[in-house]
Amino acid sequence: MSDVYDYVIVGAGTAGCTLANRLSENKNISVLLLEAGGKDNYHWIHIPVGYLYCISNPRTDWCFTTEAEAGLNGRSLAYPRGKVLGGCSSINGMIYMRGQARDYDLWRQDGCAGWGWDDVLPYFKKSEDYYLGANEFHGAGGEWRVEEARLHWDILDAFRDAAEAAGIPRTDDFNRGDNEGSSYFKVNQRRGIRWNTSKAFLRPAKNRPNLTVQVGCHVRKLVLDGSSVKGVEFDQAGAVRRVQCRREVILSAGSIGSPQILELSGIGRGDVLQAAGVETVLDRRNVGENLQDHLQLRCAYKVTGIPTLNEKANRLMGKASIALEYLVRQSGPMSMAPSQLGVFTRSDPSFATANLQYHVQPLSLEKFGENVHTFPAFTASVCNLRPDSRGTVHIKSADHRAQPAIKPNYLTTESDRQVAADSIRITRNILAQKPLQKFNPEEFKPGPQYQTDAELFEAAGAIGTTIFHPAGTCRMGADPDSVVDPQLRVRGVEGLRIADASIMPSIISGNTNSPTIMIAEKAADMISRN
Repeated sequence: MSDVYDYVIVGAGTAGCTLANRLSENKNISVLLLEAGGKDNYHWIHIPVGYLYCISNPRTDWCFTTEAEAGLNGRSLAYPRGKVLGGCSSINGMIYMRGQARDYDLWRQDGCAGWGWDDVLPYFKKSEDYYLGANEFHGAGGEWRVEEARLHWDILDAFRDAAEAAGIPRTDDFNRGDNEGSSYFKVNQRRGIRWNTSKAFLRPAKNRPNLTVQVGCHVRKLVLDGSSVKGVEFDQAGAVRRVQCRREVILSAGSIGSPQILELSGIGRGDVLQAAGVETVLDRRNVGENLQDHLQLRCAYKVTGIPTLNEKANRLMGKASIALEYLVRQSGPMSMAPSQLGVFTRSDPSFATANLQYHVQPLSLEKFGENVHTFPAFTASVCNLRPDSRGTVHIKSADHRAQPAIKPNYLTTESDRQVAADSIRITRNILAQKPLQKFNPEEFKPGPQYQTDAELFEAAGAIGTTIFHPAGTCRMGADPDSVVDPQLRVRGVEGLRIADASIMPSIISGNTNSPTIMIAEKAADMISRN
């Protein structure tokens, strides 16, 4: 490893791998990509169901937890973030989702020029390799593979029929700008194997002489000369190292890591830094603020007369057949994303576009990572796509290895609590339709005893959990209080940009992984024009 590079990218996750590929296309510049985790050579990364063994595993996950959440009845949640080449794309649900055109148009209307739907769609298409080929909305031949899921379930088809009976139309594509409707999710897989950004973007570039990739590098802080970033200091193999940067450092450490590194470097709210024992270099009050996430309410129902994964996964022969099917055909339950059927709808007709997203699964369990129940059941998880609650991510000490305080502040606004209550009622309405009633659905989460708004608020606090979409903690904006400008340059600091989900002014209406690739694509384009 050299001591000097043109660009240093911190974080080899979804955005970092994309940036490393795009920037190193220019043979006249040198690029260093730093990753705190290890290589993505763990077999469970590549088998889709392996997310069960990657989340909460220190080999692949930072294993963060939130602070106790008042809105969740005092509970603290596990908060997975990828700590491996490919980052969260190595441990996530593999769902290909862009959000809604409205999301990006609102960014542009708020002053983020160049970030409207028509502006960002070409970047989505640029890296896409859509299984049906290129068309007006999709690209082909790019690095980011998008395929159909390799299985269907009768219980999911019945839920889709019931949703249609309840007035929710079918759609064949969630990614044309308006995702309202129901469909099986498209997934980032190649023939039943996870397709992460390390495979998609990093491997094709790994032999370029101007790209250096280093794993096991835990960043301590940015190296500053006044208000200019000159390099990065990090731990590697028990030693403290520094590299210099001629042009720019780009933080792609995610919605938790990027604000944490800024604060460790003295860039952030003065009171937070002082309490943590870090000298304030630049007082930026919005660093680590504006945290947004999608809280899912896991509604679950027992059924009869229709198969679910619960029965198969609880029998020895069933487990053997699942393993054999994947071994031979790379299909079946081991090829499953965590959620298979998606439904987008509105909690109230006053919403201009869908504000609810369902992730429907042919199984049920007490909590993520535990064994499925022994009885036939399915889960209809529903989340508020546009929460009003805002949380924070802030360091608690100057120790770069200490976890920051993560406070999502779920369900702290009246509007979010009302959407939660309404979404449970909408779920019950879908279950009341004829296509599902013939299977005698019996609600056991949250339970039919919760009926009034107040009771449903309590129920949401009991069953709510993250769907792993933190965003917004280094907000992009045209206003002087934003952390980064629309060029993703950190305000008040020379030679520093941020490119990851932390720059989202408001969270998009869907899964956040592919939008993060789009952000990195656009960032690389802006950087290359300088």
